This record gives sequence, C-alpha cells and structure tokens, in this order.
Amino acid sequence: MPALVRLVHPAPAAAVIVLSAVLATILASEAGSVDGGRIALITLAVAGSQVATGALNDWADRERDAVAARPKPIPQGRVSPGAAVRLVATGLAVQIAASIPFGATFTSLGIVAVGSAVAYDLWLSRTPASVIPYVVSFGTLPLWIAAGLGLPLARVAGAVPLAALFAAAAHLANTLRDWESDHATGSRALAQVLGRTTTRWLAVALSLTVGIGVGIALAIGGRLAPAVALSGGIGLGAVAAGGVRESWLWRGQLVAAVAWTAAWALSGRI
Repeated sequence: MPALVRLVHPAPAAAVIVLSAVLATILASEAGSVDGGRIALITLAVAGSQVATGALNDWADRERDAVAARPKPIPQGRVSPGAAVRLVATGLAVQIAASIPFGATFTSLGIVAVGSAVAYDLWLSRTPASVIPYVVSFGTLPLWIAAGLGLPLARVAGAVPLAALFAAAAHLANTLRDWESDHATGSRALAQVLGRTTTRWLAVALSLTVGIGVGIALAIGGRLAPAVALSGGIGLGAVAAGGVRESWLWRGQLVAAVAWTAAWALSGRI
C-alpha cells in the first residue's frame, strides 16, 4: 500500500484535492448554499483524476526512472506496471462515476482536465510544450468546480488566468527538482530549453504575479482585512524564499497555494 500511495505523487495530489474542496466550499458559501454531499462528490471526482494522472506519470516514465536510478515504486520493483495501469483505470472510473450526477458540463470539463494531464504524461512531459497541460488542466479547475456547484462559469472567470499562471510556475519549479536526471536522460521539457537559472526566476516571478494579483483583486473589492493581508504575505514570503534557495521553491509554492486560498476564504467573512 505505501508503494501504491507513492505512485500517485501524494503531496501534490493531496494539495490539489484539499484546495479543490476548499474552493468548492468557498464558492458554495458565497452563493449562499453549502451542500456537503455535493462538495464531497466534486472532491471525489478531482481525487480520481489525481490518482489516475499520478499513476500514469510513473507508468509512462518507468524506463527513464530506472535509467536515472530514481527511487520510484515501479523501477524499484515494489509496484508492477500492470498494477499501475489498474490504478489509473480505477482513478478514471472514480472520476467519471462521481461526475455523472452533475451532468454533461461538469463531466466534460473534468475530461478536459484529465485529458490534458494524460497528454502530458504520455507525450508532452519531455518536450518544450510541457507547460501547456498544466495551464489547461489547472486553468480548467475553477470552471470544473463551479459547474459542479451549478454556478455560472463566468463567476470564476477571473480565477482562470491566475490558476493557469500558478500552474505554469509550479510545473517549472517541479522540473527543477529532477533537473540533473532529466537533463542526463535527454529531456527537452520547457525548463531544459530555458535553462536552470531562467526557469527558477520565471517560476518565482509567475508565482509572485499571482499572489500580487489576488491581493490587488481583494483590495479593489474592499476585502483586504489584516488577517487576509497576513495570509497573502505568508504566501508571498514563501515564494520569495525560492529566490534565495532553489530547494525551497517547490515547498514554498505549496505553502503559497494554501495561504492564498486561506486569504480568499477569510476575505469572504469581511
């Protein structure tokens, strides 16, 4: 079981799942109707997509991971390729089953999000277009959740470019974590094309742009209370730390995602 958990990239998967649940709760609260069962199903659909794409990524990269001697479950022999494929199928089945009650729009947006991630896993992860699936999948996420809540998609339109920019930054930062082994195995992902230094500072700049953009939006709406500003500042500081030390960047982005979501949640109470 621990090896299967590692197969789905638990830290980023958990972050996406939790933030999706929080986003759904915030949007439902702002709309004046919090339905716990509906939010649970939306979260389950997102969780299914994360399980599927995480396991597929490790399955698709199993030979390269073995060459690079990465401590991954499949090359270590702790999970068979067949078991990984079955886990992918299970995740997709969970996503579709949880989506059907919400109708065609929610189901279709979920398919767009997971389909883009599948394209990354199977074809684009080692090409200069590697960032595109991140932009598409995470840019779709606010729309996907709004559709599940039965809200107009226009309600979250402003969140789409911010989510897309932050996803691009997260992809660049994540690529830095495996820079040497990816470079050694001939990867031509966007980070390798840009170069390590440029990738790092672009990831920092994009992340800070998102945080500052959220702060400006809240300030214009008169929702920038001290607690909101404090949460936003924690996120900005966590990202800025990545400019000081590269190894802090990925973790800083996870902290920022939580902090900025908390800021949005707190702003709704003003």
